[in-house]
Amino acid sequence: MTAVAGQVAGAAYIVAALLFILSLAGLSKHETSRRGVTFGIVGMAIALVATVWVTAAGAWGTSTGSATEGTDSSAGSAATTGLVLLVVAVVVGGAIGLWRARVVEMTGMPELIALLHSFVGLAAVLVGWNGALYDTGLEGALADIHHAEVFIGVFIGGVTFTGSIVAFLKLSGRISSKPLMLPGKNALNVGALVAFLVLTVWYVITPELWLLVLVTTLALALGWHLVASIGGGDMPVVVSMLNSYSGWAAAAAGFLLNNDLLIVTGALVGSSGAYLSYIMCKAMNRSFLSVIAGGFGIEAPTSGDQDYGEHREIDAEGAADMLAGASTVVITPGYGMAVAQAQHGVADLVQKLRERGVDVRFGIHPVAGRLPGHMNVLLAEAKVPYDIVLEMDEINDDLSAADVVLVIGANDTVNPAAAEDPGSPIAGMPVLRVWEAQNVIVFKRSMASGYAGVQNPLFYRDNTQMLFGDAKEKVDEILFQLSRTSELR
Repeated sequence: MTAVAGQVAGAAYIVAALLFILSLAGLSKHETSRRGVTFGIVGMAIALVATVWVTAAGAWGTSTGSATEGTDSSAGSAATTGLVLLVVAVVVGGAIGLWRARVVEMTGMPELIALLHSFVGLAAVLVGWNGALYDTGLEGALADIHHAEVFIGVFIGGVTFTGSIVAFLKLSGRISSKPLMLPGKNALNVGALVAFLVLTVWYVITPELWLLVLVTTLALALGWHLVASIGGGDMPVVVSMLNSYSGWAAAAAGFLLNNDLLIVTGALVGSSGAYLSYIMCKAMNRSFLSVIAGGFGIEAPTSGDQDYGEHREIDAEGAADMLAGASTVVITPGYGMAVAQAQHGVADLVQKLRERGVDVRFGIHPVAGRLPGHMNVLLAEAKVPYDIVLEMDEINDDLSAADVVLVIGANDTVNPAAAEDPGSPIAGMPVLRVWEAQNVIVFKRSMASGYAGVQNPLFYRDNTQMLFGDAKEKVDEILFQLSRTSELR
């Protein structure tokens, strides 16, 4: 029975792996994203059911065997205990997951994802330790390979665990988003990696427990330092990179557990997360290798506080009049729109303007919000048509021809200092060139700097006017004024 169950589980794992691949393919496009999510859910359900089935078959198959043998009896008892623990873990974990999914706000999604990554890292550490303490009976080259798997899996898991915890704390505002600037930070990171390589060779030759304790401590410290050294403006890339780390941690656990599905799934997550991080680094003019080493948290020399003059303000009625007289409007959303939950009001505003014949499009920066694709998800939730939601590279050259640009809750992604001030901490980062438009209206609660802590000279430009207040309330007021204008006509 156990052999048959293993074959069935193996076939189910292949089906689940294919569904995960189809899920990634579907998630690559707006039009097929819903289908991609469905494929992922079905694949995970199949994987969970197959795992429970093979565990149950192991318990039943062993316990119904020869009970006269003491070893058979103890093995059956262990398998049954394992099945009970598995069921309890699935029920408890599933209940917590459903609860968190129901109560989490979209603004809290980045830190929730970072926290979930930490669980994967911790699981990899525990699996690695279990692999070290359990006598596999392997000898020669196979034993060396096993020891290398244990050591590498613990290291990747430890880095992922503490790195994800720090990302969660930064994204949730529990600690400062500013980068930690320890003396010789790059040397510390490189030194830790070199020490890991040396310790790995040492452990393969002489697998002593104190070496595993040492590498676990090293990994936990390195993960904390890598992410702590990165500033808040770059946190979307950090989340993507931690996603990749969690994938490799899962793959390492898969090798230790001899689980093909875990290996395939971990490799898919790890490679796709790394490629997404590469795309985002390219969009932000960052070095991919420096992201892996936690080195791009170093800020460029600042030019000091500068007096940009006085800003100008506008009210909702004035903004409505400006929009009513425009022929082309571009909306650039940011994290502030997510905080205010203004996406539905923005969708209504888009519909109202398009009914008036106004050409309305969205410009989405690759790292708008605090999570890759954050703004796209919000706009899709509000049923904004996909064809008017454009990426930065698609919209940037058209901004100079726009009559009005609405900057709703964005800050660092529209900061002209990135393009014009070599001394700015975000110098060289590609941004949406909204200041080239004829008129710019910035929705903001105050004149405070963005998540990167950099002052934005856009707010003081001659063609920029500030609309202060809650973005959702201000959008609703603009909608009211536009409706009132239509009735007067």
